[in-house]
Amino acid sequence: MNDTRVLTTRELNRATLHRQLLLDRADLTAIEVVEHLAGIQAQEPFSPYYGLWSRVRDFRAAELVALLEGRQVVRASLHRATIHLVSAADHGRFEPLFRPFLHRRFGSSPFGFVLDGLDVDAFTAAATALMEERPRTRRELSDLLGPRWPEHDATALGYAAGMLVPTVQVPPRALWGRSGPAAWTTAANWLPHTTPVAPVEDFVRRYLAAFGPASVKDLQTWSGMTRLRTVVERMDLRVFADERGRVLYDVHDGPLPDPDTPAPARFLPEFDNILLGHDDRTRVISDEDYRRGIVIGGKPTLLVDGVVHGIWKTTPTGLDIDLFRPLTPAQRADVEAEGARLARFAGVETDIRLRTDALAR
Repeated sequence: MNDTRVLTTRELNRATLHRQLLLDRADLTAIEVVEHLAGIQAQEPFSPYYGLWSRVRDFRAAELVALLEGRQVVRASLHRATIHLVSAADHGRFEPLFRPFLHRRFGSSPFGFVLDGLDVDAFTAAATALMEERPRTRRELSDLLGPRWPEHDATALGYAAGMLVPTVQVPPRALWGRSGPAAWTTAANWLPHTTPVAPVEDFVRRYLAAFGPASVKDLQTWSGMTRLRTVVERMDLRVFADERGRVLYDVHDGPLPDPDTPAPARFLPEFDNILLGHDDRTRVISDEDYRRGIVIGGKPTLLVDGVVHGIWKTTPTGLDIDLFRPLTPAQRADVEAEGARLARFAGVETDIRLRTDALAR
């Protein structure tokens, strides 16, 4: 470790921003960006639209709508057992890697008690048949499965169906401007082609290419999976350290931009990848600001000079921005210009209102 290069927090910040396509918007298609990021957190139905808008030059919401309706991208429980938007191909590559974790996560959830005494094979066969007959909401699954297993809690059975069977959420859920209830069908029923499962090493490389350099704990925090240290340590990767002495790994061609590279203002949606991709988040948000609860609380965030500087929300009359600390005149102009572009994308008035929020006092 004596000869290991130490990367400063600012160097890690610029590397992550670059790989997350937040230093400069990319001339890529939406599906190319979804795959580059190895999935986009999509717990909030419309957050991927804003995440892609901040990363893709000239992004239009209709592009993602077409991908969802054309089954080229899907919404499914994957990373951390939360809803993620992934390409259909990546669903085939990644979902089998997550499946043991998803089963364990459900078993330890508030609904996991339903597995006691349940014939899991018979249950998953019945749930599969119901969801392949037509997409079902969790309430429908509970109502239909409950009478078949009256000795078990019906609500828990509805949740079990979506976690024990490989499923996807189907449109019109998360279609820009209309959406619909969260209804589920099986991945096998919805996706016409199956992509072979990826080796776990490929999964690690995909993560590092989009989030690295990063520690094993960072990787495990992002994915929700455990016991990845032996996988990482046997791989041919670059090794760095951070200012706290943690070992960081990286792909050999991972870019490390100049730490003085300018970082423009960026408006990120709830639960954006960059805020959930690491155990140590100080490369993008200070400990002080993290303790405000805005990340786990699902607040859309504003980046200034590459780090969280406030939160925002759209209203019919414009954009409200709550700042955690003052801006320089140049930063304020940048935030207002980017905010006006965001307002036009969201279809609201371009009145940009900046204020010091009560959170910052």
